[in-house]
Formats: sequence, C-alpha cells, structure tokens
Amino acid sequence: MKLAIGCDHGGYNLKTAILEHLDKKGIEYKDFGCYSTESCDYPDFAEKVAEAIVNGECERGIIICGTGIGISIAANKVPGIRAAHCTDTFSAKASRQHNDANILALGERITGVGLALDIVDAYLEAEFEGGRHQRRVDKITEIEKKYSK
Repeated sequence: MKLAIGCDHGGYNLKTAILEHLDKKGIEYKDFGCYSTESCDYPDFAEKVAEAIVNGECERGIIICGTGIGISIAANKVPGIRAAHCTDTFSAKASRQHNDANILALGERITGVGLALDIVDAYLEAEFEGGRHQRRVDKITEIEKKYSK
C-alpha cells in the first residue's frame, strides 16, 4: 500500500512523527507537504492528497491540521474521497470497515502523538468489510454524483 500524506503548518510536527512511524514499519508514502511550521492553507494540501488517491497514485491518505476538521472538510469536496476525522482507534478502524474511508484526518492540537500513532495503525490495519456497508457507501457515491455538476 502506498499512502499520500499532507498537512498544514498546524499539523507539521505530528506529520513528522507519523512519517518516522511509517518508515519504521516500512510503509511506502508520498509526502505532499507542507514542509515547515510556516503558516500555509490546509485546503491546498487536502486537495493534493485527495487527488493522489482519486487518480490512483496512492491507495489511502493521511491529512493533518490543527484540529483535523478543516482539512477533512476540504478533502471531502473532491469526488470519490471519504475522509474521516478520527480521535480514537475504534473510529479509525470503523471508518475503514464500515465506510471504506480512503483518508484519515487527524488534529495535532487535539490528539497526542502516542494516540495518533495508534489511530494510524488501527486505520491502516483495518479493511473494508463490504456487504451491507457497500450498499451504504454506494448511496454516498450517488449523493456525491447528484451534487457534483
């Protein structure tokens, strides 16, 4: 699996910790920035990560800002993206199993590094269960198609 990862200045330090974690686990990724704590705009990085997923360059993504909220809202504007803002391991696992979330969103200012790494692991280890959940994901896609004109 190849991950796309991106953040704004508010998520830079957590992104750095996550990249070290991914390196230790041997997980391939592409870093779409940002590359410092200098102020920048989260929609720019949300879009880059989301595009990498919808165009097939990467399978899944991780995006980080101060709270994880703004960057997840921005990513979810890209058709085909299901970004889940998670603050616990159960939600991260369920976002994959039940919602086929293709992006995990985290907030550096609200989630400590240790917990964030556990959330990343839960998200990466879980797989979509399909079945009744596929019907629901298909309905999400239909809503998206209806309003993406």
